[in-house]
Amino acid sequence: MVVLSSLISTSSSIHPPMGIASLESQQSWPSSTPFSQPEPGDYDDDNGTELLSVSWNQDYRCFAVGTSNGFQIYNCDPFKETFRRDLKSGGFGIVEMLFRSNILALVGGGANMQYPPNKVMIWDDHQSRCVGEYAYRSNVRGVKLRQDRIVIVLEHKIYVYDFTDLKLLHQIETQSNPKGLCCLSHHSSTSVLACPGLRRGEVRVEHFGLKMTKVISAHDSQISCMTMTLDGLLLATASIKGTLIRIFNTMDGTQLQEVRRGSDRAEIFSIALSTNVQWLVVSSDKGTVHVFRLRVRVGGEDASFQLPAVQAPEMIHQNPSTPVDALISPNTGANNNSSLYFLRGVLPKYFSSEWSFAQFHLPEVTRYIAAFGSQNTVMIVGMDGRCTFDPVNGGQMLQTEFVRVFS
Repeated sequence: MVVLSSLISTSSSIHPPMGIASLESQQSWPSSTPFSQPEPGDYDDDNGTELLSVSWNQDYRCFAVGTSNGFQIYNCDPFKETFRRDLKSGGFGIVEMLFRSNILALVGGGANMQYPPNKVMIWDDHQSRCVGEYAYRSNVRGVKLRQDRIVIVLEHKIYVYDFTDLKLLHQIETQSNPKGLCCLSHHSSTSVLACPGLRRGEVRVEHFGLKMTKVISAHDSQISCMTMTLDGLLLATASIKGTLIRIFNTMDGTQLQEVRRGSDRAEIFSIALSTNVQWLVVSSDKGTVHVFRLRVRVGGEDASFQLPAVQAPEMIHQNPSTPVDALISPNTGANNNSSLYFLRGVLPKYFSSEWSFAQFHLPEVTRYIAAFGSQNTVMIVGMDGRCTFDPVNGGQMLQTEFVRVFS
């Protein structure tokens, strides 16, 4: 049994999850639900089920799997399937969770689509019914949820809605965004959204609480992947080249750090930041998961900025007069550098790059997404496993767990 937060409603409108409810794995659906409940043995992972999407929830403690026959929700630690919903006539290309709550955003996908890819359904699994729908003329590329907002991403526009009454609050124009790139903060005192800007390589950051917009020139090429810390103060980005990952201060757009995944072009599948803002993990089509040590951390007397009007952590970042050692915790190691790093400023920039601190190698045939678990672990979905890394010496990560979800 898994404990999920319950949505308590006193009217027909939607309210953020407030209480606690329990859902049994493989729970039966009431007859009023539009989703078909299969007979025992009807669902077979080996019988034509196609994997359509995999996505983390907001704190990386769960992940959702969309398939051609429905969707499943998995807990990460300990690993287990918490529940699934099986359909006879369609599947979902997007399954977006709201932490561990009973609220899900669903978008149809796959060849057998009972549910169209241009419609978003806000599903309350506690009530077993759809509590809101949004339909568009073009396909939905992504959906993001937080307790007070629903964000729906189309290829050239983003819509921001109020979660309580489903009313439209903001419309944001973007350049072509086929991947549906968008990030939301989830801190009670910040309301931050990041998305591609109108020009190649730009990221637009909306600080809704401060009524401030910041445009960051992150890369020369088109943005391919991005993520933010839960408070929305740090942003990590990669371009379609996939060689460099850059970390920015979202308040003033300052680049705080740059790390190098490799020298050859790669498609970045995922970027994730650890909750303590000490580590960054990257997965790509090159089959290697890279972990980098961040030189940006919470605390310190020489804070680079502090949010006005709201309480926020202080941040430190490196500048030419700040030694790297002063920014790295004594019980962890540093990223690797070229043997010619001492000639930085003389040789091309490549030789002054920061390379990954720890690595794990995988076959180059599957899309993997990675995130941090507890106690220096990295969770990798795609290989369905967990690895650990040495926070002092780095090097090759050690696989500690492997679970096969699909055959």
